[in-house]
Amino acid sequence: MAETTDIWETITASAKHIFRRILHPRRYFLAALCISMGGFLNGYDTGSIGAITEMPSFRSTIAILTPTMRGFTVSFLLLAGTIPSLFAGLLADRFGHLGIVFAGAVFFTAGAALEAGSVNLAMLLVGRGMVGVGEGLYLGNLNVYICEIAPSARRGMLVAMPQLFVTAGTCAGYFTCYGTIKMSGDIEWRLPFIIQVVGGALLAMTCCLLPQSPRWLIVQNQRQAAICNMERLDFAQDEIEHNFLDPTAPVDTLSQAQFSWGAIADIFRKKYRFRTMLALFILGMVQFCGIDGVLYYAPTLFAQAGLSAETASFVASGVSGLLMFGISVPAFLLADRWGRRKIVAFGGIILASCMLVIGSLYASHSVLRNSGVGRWIVIVLIFVFALSYVSTWGIVGKIYASEIQPAQNRATANALAQSLNFFTNFLTAFITPIFFASSPSGPYFLFAGLTTLTLTVLWVYMPETKGRSLESIQEVFHPPVQDFIGNVLSKRSLRHRLLRSDASDGAVHNPRQNITTIEMS
Repeated sequence: MAETTDIWETITASAKHIFRRILHPRRYFLAALCISMGGFLNGYDTGSIGAITEMPSFRSTIAILTPTMRGFTVSFLLLAGTIPSLFAGLLADRFGHLGIVFAGAVFFTAGAALEAGSVNLAMLLVGRGMVGVGEGLYLGNLNVYICEIAPSARRGMLVAMPQLFVTAGTCAGYFTCYGTIKMSGDIEWRLPFIIQVVGGALLAMTCCLLPQSPRWLIVQNQRQAAICNMERLDFAQDEIEHNFLDPTAPVDTLSQAQFSWGAIADIFRKKYRFRTMLALFILGMVQFCGIDGVLYYAPTLFAQAGLSAETASFVASGVSGLLMFGISVPAFLLADRWGRRKIVAFGGIILASCMLVIGSLYASHSVLRNSGVGRWIVIVLIFVFALSYVSTWGIVGKIYASEIQPAQNRATANALAQSLNFFTNFLTAFITPIFFASSPSGPYFLFAGLTTLTLTVLWVYMPETKGRSLESIQEVFHPPVQDFIGNVLSKRSLRHRLLRSDASDGAVHNPRQNITTIEMS
């Protein structure tokens, strides 16, 4: 009860703080808010494209798609974003995060315009490819930009802001499609793409107004410009002095190697390898829980569970999007309250359980199309799954992948992880309709197994970073698996090991074990 009261007080205090900031906002909050438009555009496409391909006017104008072709059309954006996402970090090291976000917004706008004007499937695919290139360029960089302009105490919340906008965009995409199915003519499916054109243009204009990241300027050896931008962003004076003006603060400048493939080789050096692999794993594997299959094909999944009417499945999808946005708000406010490891554990258990139960219901033929309690359990669990993801794994993955990297490697490592994220998104979105066409239960069991694997690995290897500055994370970063292995090898009692661990602040010091903690400075 006390914990519940404490959480409620935290939400209330955070909400009051945000309302005060809405009236008198810090400029770093406004900068994060504006550039998070990129997250909204990503979510809007996710929430609309699956429904668009089901619309009668789309089928008559473009094509009636087979499950394989539908999966390819929906997921082609993600495949197209994989390669540019890989290069986005290298480009950001040279030109700055905002410059690459601007270029991505331009590609996105042009591609969305091409989608809106498509007269055949080939033209639509070219447009989706351009949109994918745009998202590949800007998605990873906007997260890094927010991470670098956020004060330590608010970093989790601010870096979670694009994910909050993703859920808002997904919700808007669902309801836009629900509204347009009652329109006559091609505007039924073209309007969602027109809205994306407007949003892409706004994102591009925003990039021209925001200041460059002070931490990027520091790495570029432009300290005076960094200080000016910190003042423009309303950084607190004590944070400026501690992290930027302190002569003992670690500062790494970029060499020419950072502008080439040598930068990618550098992030796999022994000094940084563990953090790079952890970022790759968390952004690559969180998508394999099945979230893209749920978001892209929500109308299809609800129809499969028994909501056969077109409007009923669209309404259920819209309600799902609305609830996802609603639960993202408290999750956003509490992002700096809960530890990263707790969020991963709590979310992973719920996600795996939902997939396992749904798969079991389909495998046992307990889901009847027009009657029975099984179909309602499936529908409820789809809601629970989506809500759990957006409030846990959807938030923590991108925060963690960005904040654990050192400044000189952050853009490159995060871009590589984002590229892998695009590819795993593509695989999930592509195989989902094909898999469901052959086995209603198989995909759920697959996603449950992959979620359990991801949870296990992250719980073992993922150190806590909540509340630390970006600079201090680099000084203390080490994988908790070292302590875990030390405890397993030790012959002492569990109680004694715990006491020793507490006394030494989490590090087990036993000279007989010859185990050293890997320091990632």
